Amino acid sequence: MAIKIDTRYPSVDDLRNKAKKKIPKFAFEYLDGGCNEDVNLHRNTSELREVQLKPNYLRNHGGSSTKTKLFGIEYDAPFGIAPVGLQGLMWPNSPEILAKAAFKHNIPFILSTVTTTSIERASELTEGKAWFQLYHPTEDRLRDDIIKRAEAAECPVLVILCDVPSFGFRPRDIRNGLAMPPKMNVSNILQAFGRPHWSLQTLKHGIPNFANLLPYMPKNLDLKQLGKFMDQTFSGRLNEEKIKPIRDMWKGKIVLKGVASHYDAEQAIRLGLDGIIVSNHGGRQLDAGESTIKPLASISEKYGDQIEVMMDSGIRSGVDVARSLASGAKFTFMGRSFMYGVAALGNKGGDHTISLIKTELQQVMEQICCERVEDFPNHLI
Repeated sequence: MAIKIDTRYPSVDDLRNKAKKKIPKFAFEYLDGGCNEDVNLHRNTSELREVQLKPNYLRNHGGSSTKTKLFGIEYDAPFGIAPVGLQGLMWPNSPEILAKAAFKHNIPFILSTVTTTSIERASELTEGKAWFQLYHPTEDRLRDDIIKRAEAAECPVLVILCDVPSFGFRPRDIRNGLAMPPKMNVSNILQAFGRPHWSLQTLKHGIPNFANLLPYMPKNLDLKQLGKFMDQTFSGRLNEEKIKPIRDMWKGKIVLKGVASHYDAEQAIRLGLDGIIVSNHGGRQLDAGESTIKPLASISEKYGDQIEVMMDSGIRSGVDVARSLASGAKFTFMGRSFMYGVAALGNKGGDHTISLIKTELQQVMEQICCERVEDFPNHLI
């Protein structure tokens, strides 16, 4: 596939700046912010960018390929689109835009339980290739039904989330009325009027809702009732007793997302899971936590031959993908980068952002004389 990018936006930072001007403040801050004082949010990126790579300029070079295999499937690049909640709030129809782009570029797309497109629709758009992230329900009946839907939709990988035992404390969202229960205020309405393109697209596609949860929600909930429903319906805290029945039910691959310690990696292996994503939820849950790059290397070194070790949180570019792979990740995922792209460029945002990150990654590989994705650790300084 020929790679073509919009030359007005040759970096994710450019897309972020455009997105900030194009969507309401409350939507941008929901996407852009972390928790508490944003310490972990900034630590993720700054410590990842301390990773340095070694070039070998005089070595014979037969060309570089970004293709890689994961769970027996060959993807065109070693990165995918991470699950993001309430995507339609940030840009209308954004999960569908990203699912289509991921399918076109042959990279994984992970759909969140609490986003604004259904499992069935994501599967339709990706011909059964979309992964699904399960946010754990409190009732077994609801859990089992959602898993059966994901199975019927032919999702190849089920991602279970372990780093949200409580809702993150996010001051921006609280001020903007996007905590639970959510509420619209005069400021939000004025912000929406100030972003007419966003408002028109929202009117066109409809007010965003939790599309996956509609079959289970009472009709005509107001915002306060919605908050109560979400609080009563989901419990993010995972343990062995909750994971075992999921492993028994799900015949495909299972990945545990949110791993930040050797203990959790060991438990994932013992429970028969297929992969882990070293992640801290993009710095949105524990402000006093480590950056993801810190535990990645030791977890990968100790457990990489027993389970697929992946990473997200803090990755913003193809160069960051290279740093992560060199540090031991088998594969990487990004959420904000792709949402910036869609918020900035609408229907073209997914295709542009994937092409941009792939171009950056290809350049790094050629520069350091890295022919295969799995060779990146040889270039770590």
